[in-house]
Amino acid sequence: MEPLSGVSVTEPEDLTWLRAGDALAASARHEATALARRVGFAEGRVADVSLAVTEIATNLVRHADDGAIALRPSRIDGGVEVEILCLDTGPGIADVVGAVRDGHSSAGTLGIGLGAIERLADTFDVHSLPGRGTALLARFRAERPRPGMRPAGAWTDARPVSSGLTRPISGETVCGDTWAVRAVTPADGEGPGTLTVLMCDGLGHGPLAALVGERARQIFRETRADLPRDVVARLHEGLRGTRGAALAVAQVDLRAGQVSLCGIGNISAFVVDHSRRSALLSHPGIVGVQMPTARTYSAEMPPGSALVMHSDGLSQRWSPADFPGLLTRHPSVIAGQILNQAGLRRDDAGIVVVPAAPR
Repeated sequence: MEPLSGVSVTEPEDLTWLRAGDALAASARHEATALARRVGFAEGRVADVSLAVTEIATNLVRHADDGAIALRPSRIDGGVEVEILCLDTGPGIADVVGAVRDGHSSAGTLGIGLGAIERLADTFDVHSLPGRGTALLARFRAERPRPGMRPAGAWTDARPVSSGLTRPISGETVCGDTWAVRAVTPADGEGPGTLTVLMCDGLGHGPLAALVGERARQIFRETRADLPRDVVARLHEGLRGTRGAALAVAQVDLRAGQVSLCGIGNISAFVVDHSRRSALLSHPGIVGVQMPTARTYSAEMPPGSALVMHSDGLSQRWSPADFPGLLTRHPSVIAGQILNQAGLRRDDAGIVVVPAAPR
């Protein structure tokens, strides 16, 4: 089926999780180097990725209590980037700006080489919760960035973006949770457009649950349906004969600052600002098996807020007040930090984040 004009779909790319351990630096370097070469990076840029991920992994093992590195390709502007996302469980960085500017470290804190990583990367961002953990993001394009000043510890990509992240249950290599985002360019080509967002949790875990997620993404990618309830109805028909899924579809009008959501099953969806979150309701049921009448709920999504959707692999007890400053960060950092702090090891976990359009 031909893609719709003015429409692009972002889906999860191949994601590799590497847990902290004595061999992390070597394994992270091997995986990141192979990924950079696979997506067509020249050897000089491959070396930059290798240097950065080795520094990140070394710091994680040396200074953090525990953690992991996620590696994946990310398609953007017709090209491919390599994304490195490092999540740890503490002790955190007391002065992020100082650590990035000076590359310093003191006992029990991260900091060695952060300035060098920022200079090598096209997009760099850090968010740290002292005593709880740090999320660090470095994204690399095929061409090395030109020298120039960049605010320490601040990401600089001003485009409206979204990001999702999944993590399989311990012992599995595939995840039954998945996500996708469809962007529609405004007819006049001016300003932000509309994003339609899927968060899906295939029942159970492992390969069979992952197959449900893959099928849901395919239906989402190909459907001409526009409204969230119509997309959910199409997913319900397309998932018949599978084990089914809990899922939600949201439509974010970035220009109007509004979001509408239709959800079935245990998918949590919130409009979040710096101090509170407003829930968008889902109804009990299993898409593809037994589904009630689909209903849509709407809410305002003002500048400075974000839509956060996640599966029941994350606790619902997290609060925006627990993450000071997080909503100003890159969406990959927002997703990673919430997953890192609220994710449950005994289940697949998935989250997708869409920030509101800037003022």
